[in-house]
Amino acid sequence: MTTKVYQLPVDKTGWQTADKTGTAKFTWDYDNGRDKLINLYDKGKRKQWDAKERIDWSHDPNPENPLDMPDELVPIFGSTMWDKLTAEERGNVRRNMVAWQFSQFLHGEQGALICTAKIVQTVPDIDSKYYAATQVMDEARHVETYSRYLDKIEIAYPINDNLQSLLDDVLSDSRWDMTYLGMQVLIEGLALAAFGLIRNTAGDPLGKAVNAYVMQDEARHVMFGRLALRDYYPQLTQAERDDREEFCADACYRMRDRFLANELWERLGYDTEACIKYVDESESQKVFRSLLFTRIVPTLKDVGLWGPKMRQTFADMGVIGYESTDLDEVMAEDESVAEQIDIDRRHIDEAIAAGMAVEA
Repeated sequence: MTTKVYQLPVDKTGWQTADKTGTAKFTWDYDNGRDKLINLYDKGKRKQWDAKERIDWSHDPNPENPLDMPDELVPIFGSTMWDKLTAEERGNVRRNMVAWQFSQFLHGEQGALICTAKIVQTVPDIDSKYYAATQVMDEARHVETYSRYLDKIEIAYPINDNLQSLLDDVLSDSRWDMTYLGMQVLIEGLALAAFGLIRNTAGDPLGKAVNAYVMQDEARHVMFGRLALRDYYPQLTQAERDDREEFCADACYRMRDRFLANELWERLGYDTEACIKYVDESESQKVFRSLLFTRIVPTLKDVGLWGPKMRQTFADMGVIGYESTDLDEVMAEDESVAEQIDIDRRHIDEAIAAGMAVEA
């Protein structure tokens, strides 16, 4: 429904919210809006799922290697510190490493929950309000899911300083697009890549499924940010786009550095400076941190934040090559992996049921 059908002029008679901050945007135009966003909203409604039902929580991960991943993926693998550890101590490192990773995922998802609720309030378009409402439910489910997973590990960590500072910046900015940019594009984009690395390398079915299912939702969230900002940023002045690039450049460095995991080494009682130095200089860890930007680089290019500052930042980080990544292809994979896990589990359940019927 457009404003054309109102019997009185809403610019003169329409209610304005009492919000004094100017952040609560009430729209009088209920026209469905952009087809791509409405289609995404429809998909978001169809793809809702119950974490209690879809995930097999009866499985208990190995406490010494919860994700059943090779030691080469432990950040300090290959260091003199790692070589001196006993088998029991290495198991403790693996367990704490997974607890630290999933704790940051949990805190990031709560940040996304708060940010998306803010988007419903601040974004001026009804189609964006529609879709953001479905994402609020998604993020609540993700918080529930990662919290339940950490209950299995029985260890948790507080929020990393770099993630905390970035969330502070995103939540304190009154401009609606900055919430999209900070959360939908940067934090969610990096999280998707981190989830994907675990999904593709974990041998444990629980950790694999948790990340695959969350990724299925997150792929839509990043697309939401792309669609909204791709329409909006061409309307801004060059100075306004430059300001957003400065924010993105700083945020990317902070997100990269949070994976140095200083809290983890402090908790384990290791030489924190030596651990951070090793992780920072390790070639395998450099590759890992570069892979985190597989979605962020092409997304920022797609939405129009591709000036000299952004290109130089990504060149310095060694990730500018991801500019040619096919985001639609990556998203399609995120959908298909989760669906295949559902199919495999259904086949197992059917086989068990058939065996029980034969025995009976």
